[in-house]
Parts: sequence; C-alpha cells; structure tokens
Amino acid sequence: MTEQDQDITPEDETAGTRGKDGTLTVRVVDSLKKIDAATFDAYANPDSKRFNPFVTHDFLEALETTGCVNADAGWLPQHLILEDSDGGIAGIMPAYLKSHSQGEFVFDYGWADAYERAGGNYYPKLQVSVPFTPVPGPRVLVRQDRDAEKHERLLAAAAVEVSKRHGISSFHITFLEVAPWRRLGEFGLLKRTDQQFHFTNPGYGSFQDFLDTLTSRKRKALRKERAQALEAGIVIEHVTGSDITDEHWDAFYRFYVDTGSRKWGDPYLNREFFSELGQRMADCCLLVFAKRDGYYIAGALNLIGGDCLYGRYWGAIEHHPFLHFEICYYQAIDYAIAHGLPRVEAGAQGQHKLARGYVPQTTYSLHWFADRGLWDAVERFLKVERHHVERTKHALLDLAPFKKEKGQQEGD
Repeated sequence: MTEQDQDITPEDETAGTRGKDGTLTVRVVDSLKKIDAATFDAYANPDSKRFNPFVTHDFLEALETTGCVNADAGWLPQHLILEDSDGGIAGIMPAYLKSHSQGEFVFDYGWADAYERAGGNYYPKLQVSVPFTPVPGPRVLVRQDRDAEKHERLLAAAAVEVSKRHGISSFHITFLEVAPWRRLGEFGLLKRTDQQFHFTNPGYGSFQDFLDTLTSRKRKALRKERAQALEAGIVIEHVTGSDITDEHWDAFYRFYVDTGSRKWGDPYLNREFFSELGQRMADCCLLVFAKRDGYYIAGALNLIGGDCLYGRYWGAIEHHPFLHFEICYYQAIDYAIAHGLPRVEAGAQGQHKLARGYVPQTTYSLHWFADRGLWDAVERFLKVERHHVERTKHALLDLAPFKKEKGQQEGD
C-alpha cells in the first residue's frame, strides 16, 4: 500500500461539529511537527506528579523524525486535532493508519483473520496508541476545562466519522486509562480488558523492607536469584541524564537488536531513535548495564515518569542465570524504592513476574468496527474475555508471593 493510498484525508479537509461555544472542527495532520509542542504536552501531562514520558511531543516526534513510524513501517501518522472557531486547539488524538497489527500488544490478529476470510479488508485500520509501547496512559488529549469530556467524545466521534468516510474497517484506542475507558465505553465503543504485572511501592525504605513482606520461601528464592545473577563477577551500573554517551547507546542497541531479532524478526526501533531519545529526554532515561571484565554484556532501558519507572527493552550477549530478572525487575524495584516512585511497569505479559513481586493490573482498550457482523461477533467475544481476565486476575493475586493476612497460613 502506498502512502497516498493510506492517507486518510488532506490536511485542509475538516469535519465540522457544532458546540455551544461555536463551531468546532477536526483536522487531520500527518506529523507531530504540525502540532504545537507546548500545547500537546500541557494536554497530555497536566499533572507533573503523574508525568508519562511516552505521551510527550518529544517521544512521539522522535519516532517520526527517525523513521520508526511512517508509511513504509505501516504506521502512518494521522493525528486528529479538535479546533475552536478561533483556531485554538481544544483536543488532540495522536493516531496512526496501520497496515498490520504489529507493535501494538493488544492482539487483534484473530479478528483480522476472521474478517478477511469472510471477504472483508481489515487493513488499513486507525490506531490510537504509543507505537511499540504497551504503557497505559492518556490517549485522548483535551484541554482541562468544563468542556473536557465533551471534547473527548467529539474526538472519538471524529475518529469514527473519518473511518467511515474513508472506508477504514476499524478504530482502536489501546492502553488508555480507566476513567476515559469507562466514559467512551458509555459513548458506544466496545470495551476490552487485559492484564500486565506491575510492582507497587507503598513507601518501602529499602529492598529489604520489600523482602520482609514476602513469604519466607519466596524471600529465600529472591535472595538466591540475585546472588546467582552476579556470581560470574558481574557488576551493575546505572547511567542516566547527561552521563549517557553514544557509546552507551551503542552498547545498549547491540543488546536490543539481539532480543528484537529473536522475538519480532526486525526490531521496531533503529539506532538513530535512541540517540534522538537521549538528546531530547536524557533526564527521563535510565540505562541499567551488566558489566563483566570491564565490558558491557547486558542492559535494559527504563524511562522515568512522575510516579512510575517504566521498564522497556532488554538484551544480553552472554547468558547468565537470573541476570534478566536482576537487570529488569530487581534493579527497577531498587531504583523505585530509592527514588520514592510508587510503581514499576515492566512491560506486557509475563506471569513469571508474579513470583518477583509484580502483581496483575488490568489494562484497557476501546474498539469500533464499521461492519455490523464483525461488531456483533467481537462484542460477544469481549464480554466473555472481560470475565475471564477478571477471574484470572483474582486467581493470580491468590498466588502472589506476599505473606497472607493475619489468620491465613503463610504457605511456606
């Protein structure tokens, strides 16, 4: 599919809707460069205490600037802007026209396959998400005033209308926060849930304080894993902010490519992206390296938010037992405790995280389909799936490694 074929609408085409304050229009633009960065960031992160580094103009534009998202990659930027009658921006919905379902982590391959076997064209679809990043956060970015929820609904309605006008099969908002998920679900979009595993820090003073909350068996297992991970003379190093050099990014990229080629085939992100990220957002970056005999042998990239440490990519060129757990999970817990961060999000899936103190948390997505038959089939499926996700979450919580409440057996 060519870029021209994928384009939703020319930039100067508008879809008007009447609001009580006058006419509001929705415009589609093909680059974050065409959206004022200060306005975008003010709407995406109005509360600095909950700052989400992935939903920033810098992060998303870096993906565009370095060519990680474009028509050739199957992620054509088509961002929706809701404008006042005087040209002021009332809301923004960062969106992409997708020619596949890769890099989303809310899997709809089954829906696509069923629809195409029935003779439909599932792709292209309109996707509202952070590319390649299963991090929950703001997705429909609106000015925080008395019309905020109305503008939220107007942007969702505009995405539906754009999809209808251009014969797009479906519209998806993935990994959004629970409050807008509920609101837009009531507006009429189909609601889906899934789960991730997050670490919660209630105010531990040290890693030992965290260990003290675990059953004795799990506590011993964690201590053993951490000791074994470093047995080969491995030293852990943290690098952040202005201390990060191109040499650090070179080392990390070798690890990232090794993991990416094994998991996804071609890694989603190129080397240029990480340099761009370092130039724009160095203070948000935390690289955790494992060093042996003076050489880096493994590493992980984390992004630092206002209330969360986000674990992202990891890789290694040497295998050592439990080194993955040490670098990705235990070092993240250490950092969060030391810096007073309430949460650690360590990416998608992974029930093995449960034994390391990461417990299930529900994630949320919304979906719209043009074809009524596909809509009805997905709606029936999602009703069953939501029930299964909730039951699984409670079952897993019962298996968490923490000590039981008084009156329950510890289960050692």
